[in-house]
Parts: sequence; C-alpha cells; structure tokens
Amino acid sequence: MSQYPHQPLDQLRDIHRMMERTSKFIGLSGLSGVGAGIFALAGAVMAHWYLVAGGLDGYGPSLHYWPNQPHPWGWSPLTFYILDAGFVLAGALTSGIYFTTRRAHRKGQAIWDALTQRLLLHLAIPLVAGGIFCLALFFHGYLGLVGPATLIFYGLALVNGSKFTLQDVYYLGLCEIALGCIGVFFIGWGLLLWAIGFGVLHIVYGIMMYLKYEQGT
Repeated sequence: MSQYPHQPLDQLRDIHRMMERTSKFIGLSGLSGVGAGIFALAGAVMAHWYLVAGGLDGYGPSLHYWPNQPHPWGWSPLTFYILDAGFVLAGALTSGIYFTTRRAHRKGQAIWDALTQRLLLHLAIPLVAGGIFCLALFFHGYLGLVGPATLIFYGLALVNGSKFTLQDVYYLGLCEIALGCIGVFFIGWGLLLWAIGFGVLHIVYGIMMYLKYEQGT
C-alpha cells in the first residue's frame, strides 16, 4: 500500500521529462564545452605569438592600427586571424558535434529535428551579425575591438538560444557579454579577456555541466 501515494508524483516526473524533451534540447554535453575551451586557449596562444612577433607585445592602444611594415611571418593580420579563427571554430565544432551527438543518443533524443533547427537559428542570427561587424572592424583597422566584439555577439547568441536548451547557457552568455563590455574600454586586455571568455569559461562551464547533468549517466 505504501507505494501507491508515490505514483502521482512519479507520473508528474515522467510528464515533466517528456515536456522537457520536446521543448528544450537537453542533449548538450559539458565535454563539448571543455573541448571548445581547449581549442580557444590554443588559438589565443597562437594569436599572442603573432602579435609579439609583429612588434605589438605591449598591446594597448597600438592595437587600433596595425604597423605598416609586413609581418615577419609573411601573413597579413586578416589572413592570420581568419586561419586562427578557422582552427578554433573547426576544433570547437568537431568536439561539440562528437560529444553532443554521443550524449543525445544516450538520452534517446533526436539530433536533427525542429527543436535543433530553432536553436541553431537563434544562435546564428547574432553570430552572423557579429561576424560581419568584426570584418568591418578589420577593414577599418580597429583590431583591438575585434576580441571584445566577438565576446559580446557570442554572448548575445547564447542568451538568444538559451530558451531552447539548458538554462545554464543563459548565464554563460551573460558572462561572455560582461567580459566583452569590459574589453571595449580596456583594449590592451582584449586577447586576455578573449582567452578567459572562450577558453577558461568554456572549460569551467563544461566541467560544471558534466558534473551536474552527465556524471554517472
């Protein structure tokens, strides 16, 4: 007899799980955040080496305008940063797709459905707008603002897409926006803040997500 009072509660829990599966993408893996953070830190280190080799080891306001002389590595700033960003993006996407797909399969959730499409659309709008804005900053020579701008637009993308996934993503987005807003006033800290936002925060967030949602499952 003692088991019957618990049945309505169990049914409510089952209904809640079903509603969550249909309204939010809960297959997002914390390990994908760790992977993205590692690739971001690697990209930040390469960007630091590039700046130092180009004579901008002091950073600061000098990042507003790039020196006229060719870079010793033979790559223009635009070429290098496109390659560097491509490396980080490819690594982050690869780890994200692998770990998230693996977790979604374990939870029995579809990877590509209407919910995933809505999530990607809401992420893509701020990201595409931010990418165009950052290209404009490159075009006009304001390199020091590119790092903070990427943080702000990435944070906006996370906040915009968080309604379709875990609430933790919303708070990560707010942290990214805050770091970007600091960076626009302190140009010399741009690369450091970028490394913290895309690297350290992703790793910390990923570990917390793994311990909270995935450990033991």
